[in-house]
Amino acid sequence: MMNRRTFLGTATAAGAAALLANKFSWAAAERRIQRIGVQLYTVRDEMKADFAGTLSKVAAIGYKEVEFAGYFDHSPKEVRALLEKDGLTSPACHIQYDVLTDEKFPAEIESAKIIGQPYIVNPWVPEELRKTQDDWKRIAEKYNHIGEMSKKAGIQFAYHNHWFEFLPLEGKRPYDTLLEATDPNLVKMEMDLCWITVAGGDPVEYFNKYPGRFPLVHVKDMKKLPKVTEAGGQDFGDSLNDMTAVGHGIIDWKRIFAYSDKAGIKHYIVEHDKPADPLQSIKESYAYLHNFRWQEKA
Repeated sequence: MMNRRTFLGTATAAGAAALLANKFSWAAAERRIQRIGVQLYTVRDEMKADFAGTLSKVAAIGYKEVEFAGYFDHSPKEVRALLEKDGLTSPACHIQYDVLTDEKFPAEIESAKIIGQPYIVNPWVPEELRKTQDDWKRIAEKYNHIGEMSKKAGIQFAYHNHWFEFLPLEGKRPYDTLLEATDPNLVKMEMDLCWITVAGGDPVEYFNKYPGRFPLVHVKDMKKLPKVTEAGGQDFGDSLNDMTAVGHGIIDWKRIFAYSDKAGIKHYIVEHDKPADPLQSIKESYAYLHNFRWQEKA
């Protein structure tokens, strides 16, 4: 016959076992993207022709977040109203390098605050400004300065890569120079997971080396990867024709996303640089990511 002490001991052990089981069950639970985003550069022609209508179509597909690459003469207040109408939010905008000045950048900050964007991203550095390692160090100095201006306004500055940052320049990858020379609190990275892969880099290597530095990522896929020359001098821009909807290519998303927590990823943003049918492309990418699951690495 079970006495009170035996009963309590058994109950306590059973409870502890259940808690332990729940803990391991939670740890092994599959992850998914809660709010899938899209870079509106993918549907730029549609945006130019029908700004409001395209936002509605994007929302109807199921996207919850949109990243802007231009507002097509719409004011920040108009943009904010359209987003609210369609149940969308905008985590970030892309702005050109030439507006990263003390004179022009404050207007970008004000615009982002009105729209509700916590990030401002520079996606490109003109080729003539990035020919040497010293050039990249000067770029890093500018980013630190702009990042400080952003931080004071409650906004985070970030940089979005292409392929050229991973091709050795004077014996070193420019992307490494940027990460080392910028303040991690002032300058985050929006890693384009496709372009780094095309250029022969490994996202996971950077996630492990610079944890928490990558709050945004661009998610896009390739049918095949170009052959990387030994000198690393190939122009990978020709690879746009091999870009495809997410999940229709060869990039190993389960391996990359398994390090999402370590990377610090908060926003997963679909993009296709040259889609034949932009709306169909983002529809297919959404369908894949909506059903995509992965297990996080400890």
